[in-house]
Amino acid sequence: MLALHPQVAAARSEVHFFNREENYRRGLGWYRQQMPLSRPGQLTVEKTPGYFSSPRAPNRVRAMAPAMRLLLIVRDPVERLVSDYTQILHNRQARHKPYPPLERLLLRGDRGLDTHHKAIQRSLYALHLAHWLATFPPAHIHVVDGGSLIREPLAELRHVEQFLGLAPWLGPDNFYFNQTKGFYCLQAGARPRCLDESKGRPHPPIAELLLEQLCTYFSAHNERFFSLVGRTFNWC
Repeated sequence: MLALHPQVAAARSEVHFFNREENYRRGLGWYRQQMPLSRPGQLTVEKTPGYFSSPRAPNRVRAMAPAMRLLLIVRDPVERLVSDYTQILHNRQARHKPYPPLERLLLRGDRGLDTHHKAIQRSLYALHLAHWLATFPPAHIHVVDGGSLIREPLAELRHVEQFLGLAPWLGPDNFYFNQTKGFYCLQAGARPRCLDESKGRPHPPIAELLLEQLCTYFSAHNERFFSLVGRTFNWC
C-alpha cells in the first residue's frame, strides 16, 4: 500500500542489511545501492522482518539514522508461528524434501514445549521490542495490528500515513475483498495488486494440545508486550 503512495519510494525486496553480517560488511554504499531512486520530499522505505529479532539491528540502524521512523507489524504470535511453519513446509514440499510436523519440532515428549526453538523465540515480541526501545524513543516506532490490517486495511493505513507524515492517498474505492485469498486486494491503476501467493495459504492441521500449550506459554510474554506498547491485542 505504501509503495503506491506518490510520496513514497519503496525498495522492491527485503534487503537484510542490518541483520546479515555478509551484507553489513559491504557498507552503507552497498545499502544505498539497494534503495530506489527518490525525489525531494519522498520517503524511502524498505521492509525486512528479520530486523525485529536481530540483537544487532537496533544499534546499527541508529548509527546510520538516529531519526529513523520504524514500522512494526504484529499478529497473534501463535498464528505467526503456524503461518511461518506453513511457508517453510510449502517450500520444502515444492522441492520434494521432507519436513516434520510442527508437533515434532516443538514438543519434547513429557518435558513440554521446546521454548528455545527459533520459531518460538521469534514470537517473543516483548523481548525483541525491548532492544529497539532501548535504542529509539517510543515516538519513533509505530505498531501496526496485523489482524486489523487484514480485516480493515484502510483504517490501519491511515494510522501509518499519519505516523509518517504522509497525505492520505488510497481510499475505500481502491480496496476489494478477494474471496480466494481471504485478503483485501488493491485496485489502483491498470491492474489489481494482491499479496503474493505465499500469503493466505491454508494451514496444515495442528494438534489442539499444542495450540493450547503455545497460547499458555505466550500469555505472559504478550502481556509484557502490551505493557511496552500501551495497548492490547485480541490474541489467544
